[in-house]
Amino acid sequence: MDKLIITGGSCLSGEIKISGSKNSGLPILAATLLADGPMHVCNLPHLNDITTMLALLRCMGVGVTIDEKMCVEVDPSSITEYEAPYELVKTMRASILVLGPMLARYGKADVSFPGGCAIGSRPVDIHLRGLEAMGADIEVDGGYIRARAPKGLKGAHFLMDKVTVGGTENLVMAAALAEGKTILENAAREPEVVDLCECLVAMGAQIEGIGTDKLEIQGVKSLKGCTYDVMPDRIEIGTYLVAAATTRGSVKLRGARADILESVLLKLEEAGAHLSVGDDFISLDMKGNRPKAVDLRTAPYPAFPTDMQAQFTAMNAVAEGSGRVVETVFENRLIQVHELNRMGANIALEGNTAIVTGVEQLKGAPVMATDLRASASLVIAGMVATGETVVDRIYHIDRGYECIEEKLQMLGADIRRVPG
Repeated sequence: MDKLIITGGSCLSGEIKISGSKNSGLPILAATLLADGPMHVCNLPHLNDITTMLALLRCMGVGVTIDEKMCVEVDPSSITEYEAPYELVKTMRASILVLGPMLARYGKADVSFPGGCAIGSRPVDIHLRGLEAMGADIEVDGGYIRARAPKGLKGAHFLMDKVTVGGTENLVMAAALAEGKTILENAAREPEVVDLCECLVAMGAQIEGIGTDKLEIQGVKSLKGCTYDVMPDRIEIGTYLVAAATTRGSVKLRGARADILESVLLKLEEAGAHLSVGDDFISLDMKGNRPKAVDLRTAPYPAFPTDMQAQFTAMNAVAEGSGRVVETVFENRLIQVHELNRMGANIALEGNTAIVTGVEQLKGAPVMATDLRASASLVIAGMVATGETVVDRIYHIDRGYECIEEKLQMLGADIRRVPG
């Protein structure tokens, strides 16, 4: 099992290119199942989860061709299987996203219950209730969701009792080919949901209210193939900006958009960062200063994203002052605190709140990654710690960050990957 070895003390400086969004690419790849012709999905990141989704499509008989720029042609016309097997689904929660498209397009789907990061309960009951409201017959059997709609799905008015990104995505895709109008209330507003909706519109879907919490989808008889560029990864953008702020550095991120992470940029400015933004870049400069601790509370978009909480916790660990970090989205997502404290951080846990008192210096230590974003926080901590930090179980980080050690090396970090 690979590890990352980091020698601290580097001040990040330079310029890198941001990758496409994994959390946008995955549902868009699932949406290709809705098309009646080939789809070309471009700007995909080269990540394990993307590779797994492509393997899932292939095992269903879907034609998948990849060029050297990670532009993928997907031809669903050759589909022969309507099952997402446990062997593939167990490693990636997003595989549940093939459920809605398969059911809407082909009238049947057998999808194993998904896996992914161990960050708490993420039930799929809203996905299932929404599809049942649209006329699907769903049975849970032997760890599989077996869904049938032999006469197609019907439009429905459905209120999601909890904001769910995956649930919104699954139901929007299903509604695109349902008969009549579907209204989804309390829909997720995340930029990745917007990106999926815009891709569906490019395929011929009729969707109103994109970017709001009420989506109205008028079903159409068919969707065509198209070429679509996946949006940049806002969590990758945020992670590298926080890494630069934590190390008192100065970086420029090309291919980045400021409009998709305004809450993160506001907190970075509060921490003392000087930001400059353009149509295709974000620059951050700490002017050599230590960051100031910030208070934050996670919540669904447009509030502060749970996927950036761990990175800011690591920044607060070496910041001036103290900050309260409140996690409201997932109940087990402050798990990285124990590893940061092993490195000399001063963090007290009170339920879903971490009270972080900044220290002058962290110390390198062997630490273990527990989920994707916790892994990133440990890498950031390692870059400001004295001595050597060894981050184990980095298969988590490889699920969400393309070439993380190469990009950090380009910014001056002393980091290398070694086989376990």
